[in-house]
Amino acid sequence: MTNQDENKRTPDSQTFLEIDPLRDTYRNLITHTPAVTHSLQAHRTALLCIDLQYLDAAPGHGVFADVTASGIPLEAQEYYFDRLQTTVLPNVRKLQDAFRANHLEVIHTRIQSLTLDGRDRSVGHKRLRLHAAPGSKDAEFLEQVAPVGDEIVINKTASGVFNATNIEYILRNMSINGLFVVGVYSNECVSTAIRDACDLGFHVTLIADGCATVTPELQKATITTMKDRYARVMDTDEAIAEIQKVVEP
Repeated sequence: MTNQDENKRTPDSQTFLEIDPLRDTYRNLITHTPAVTHSLQAHRTALLCIDLQYLDAAPGHGVFADVTASGIPLEAQEYYFDRLQTTVLPNVRKLQDAFRANHLEVIHTRIQSLTLDGRDRSVGHKRLRLHAAPGSKDAEFLEQVAPVGDEIVINKTASGVFNATNIEYILRNMSINGLFVVGVYSNECVSTAIRDACDLGFHVTLIADGCATVTPELQKATITTMKDRYARVMDTDEAIAEIQKVVEP
């Protein structure tokens, strides 16, 4: 578009370009339907915690074992780990406690291969040299948000938990049709899970202050893309308030 064309825009056309023309349609039919609340009331909503493990969420381990070789600038690493420690991990733990107190499922995913040498990994993870072997430190969950009791753990070796594991089969077996999603990275494994879950008919809620990625721009872009299209977007306090309001322990 030329500068001349830009100048010819009317106020109405400019306003149109600054909104999502399908927002209300998706809100009413996909992300904010009464079925979302009904799922919570019926104990058919689970908290899905994505990849909160040493491999990708702990300084000095996994992809961050060598600061200079990670491919992520130091400033981005500092932003990421600060957000994890001060915001995301405390909020995830609060959500986990709320779900547990109300007898709602808490489900954990992590990157972990089936074999010690990782020969079963996805092609993508092999290309990225991304590997967490069974029993390794990289495969361990961060203690603050680790599974409790017999909470379900799903191992994967690809970004998308729905296309790389039997998670849909497990959720259907437990009559779960709603998911609150937290974890890392917002723009990769988290957003892939949300898109896939939405396409499969699950009612999805993204917890904006319960996820993180390596730059503020990527975080904001993810929230903007997911909101009112593939998921409701709420913060932790809003989510806990809703649970306390509609769920009977």
